[in-house]
Amino acid sequence: MFSTKTHKTVAFLAIGIACLAAPCVSPAAGPIQLSGVISGVVSDSMGIPQMGAIVLLYNRQDRVYGKVQTDDCGQFKFLGLFPDLYSVKVTLATFVPALKKNILVQPGMRSVLNVNLNTLFSTIQLAYPSAESGSLMSDEWKWVLRTASSTRPVLRFAADPLAGNRATSARNALFSDTRGILKVSAGDGPLVTGIGNEADLGTAFALATSLYGDNMLQVSGNVGYGSQTGVPTAAFRTSYSRDIAGGSPEVSLTMRQLFLPGRLGAALTGTDSALPMLRSMSAAFSDRTALTEDVALQYGFTLDSVSFFDRLNYFSPYARLSYKAGKNAEVDFAYTSGNGRPDLAGTVSQDADLQRDLSTLGLFPRISLLGARPKIQRGEEYELTYSLKARSRTYQVSAYRESVTNAALSLVAPAGMYSGGDILPDLFSGNSIFDAGNYHSVGYTAAVTQNVGEHLSATLMYGSMGALTAQDREIVSDSPDELRSMIRSGRTQAATTRIAATSPWTGTHMIASYQWTDGNRWAMPGHLYSTQAVGPMPGLNVYIRQPIPGFSMLPWRMEATADLRNMLAQGYLPLGMAGGQRVLLVETPRSFRGGLSFIF
Repeated sequence: MFSTKTHKTVAFLAIGIACLAAPCVSPAAGPIQLSGVISGVVSDSMGIPQMGAIVLLYNRQDRVYGKVQTDDCGQFKFLGLFPDLYSVKVTLATFVPALKKNILVQPGMRSVLNVNLNTLFSTIQLAYPSAESGSLMSDEWKWVLRTASSTRPVLRFAADPLAGNRATSARNALFSDTRGILKVSAGDGPLVTGIGNEADLGTAFALATSLYGDNMLQVSGNVGYGSQTGVPTAAFRTSYSRDIAGGSPEVSLTMRQLFLPGRLGAALTGTDSALPMLRSMSAAFSDRTALTEDVALQYGFTLDSVSFFDRLNYFSPYARLSYKAGKNAEVDFAYTSGNGRPDLAGTVSQDADLQRDLSTLGLFPRISLLGARPKIQRGEEYELTYSLKARSRTYQVSAYRESVTNAALSLVAPAGMYSGGDILPDLFSGNSIFDAGNYHSVGYTAAVTQNVGEHLSATLMYGSMGALTAQDREIVSDSPDELRSMIRSGRTQAATTRIAATSPWTGTHMIASYQWTDGNRWAMPGHLYSTQAVGPMPGLNVYIRQPIPGFSMLPWRMEATADLRNMLAQGYLPLGMAGGQRVLLVETPRSFRGGLSFIF
């Protein structure tokens, strides 16, 4: 026979369970959450909550987005965050500051941080639990059921998953947050970016792991054969970065090697025994710091050593200063010298750093011959950009001044029709490389981007810029000086349309662009060393990334990619010869590459 007290307890539990189950009847009844939350707990090495710690929230441009202090339980929270990548920095007197970057905020999701402050290593561990308001049992119901009077506990609740011995061991782990990509690719034609030749190496990998939370170690490499030349090629890169107060320094070392086949060695040396080898080694340093709340500086340099008959050493510094002029406006000034810096544009994705390593591993310098000696294409650019975001529309205006030395253009000629000096067989295709000399250009571009919902954006860009053209006359000799004297710098106008779309059902991501120019005798439209995220590319270009459904038991996800550049073969500069034949000067050859990536 149950007592009255027991009946009351059972009735109370029945009512509570019915209330808990009620939201599950109609999931559509609640409002759809379009924002996310970042919350966390700050404690010391002994697990004691720390009150009064300063927590700064940065957006993906490293601008301060919010600032809070931890309460008496060491907790903090940022509400109503738009889906994007954020960074969190935690500081407290007598402790080493802790910094966590690339925190992905998704609609309706709560990103939980467990911050462990220490005098030697301070760490931040990240988890992605379900939506803050979407848990089946809230804290209020837990406490009600706990305090219900009964002869024995009705329910037992586990401790906070971020606390306890397991969390402590995770915080002190040597390696954590390990990520990686394995990519297999093949293509037709070399990918030429204007600032370098991207060899098709077949198999590539990139691996990143965290050391004690704040230190990041990345190792990447690739090896394979050129699809057109059969040239064996290999490249490896190692980088180390650390998130510290006021900056994020990174050092890296990249080594590349390309073995040239016998036919190329005979063409260059006249013998089959002296086979040249192309080797390059690059040591780089980069850092970014917030000078004020509105001014940020990104800077660094690269030391390159290239061995190709001679040893060529050069130094490439760069800097980018960003000023936040108001809530939605920004002014950027960039200086680039030597090597191009496409990584200054930045991308927003969970594996952007790994994808950057894969794309730059096989990027060999543009080498040509001048006076029978090897030369490397170099550039120097000053660029000033103003951008303004007005609701779903973004406006951008950019002006630049660029100087290029030893501009290397691909030369396509019938076999045996042009055998002038300073012609280097292309190391990545069956064509040749010609040193077009030096040139200077000044120009400007204006662009507007319209976002249509969350999955579609369209960009229209117009610019007046420097380009290379040639005199409309025949080549009468094999002298490289004659061909070089015909090439001159000029100005052209170009309009570019670009569409980026992502399918919410299949996850397909596609970027398509087309550039129109006023004429067909321009070999190099646009500025090569631009640091803008949306840059003009000649002709019709299509990039597709398609996630492939897999099995939940597999520890990775798969993606297929296709990269088609200059599909209509535009931007080719034709030159006539005395015998009625033609040679072509090409800056961006038509190419196609596809790949399959395993991301874990």
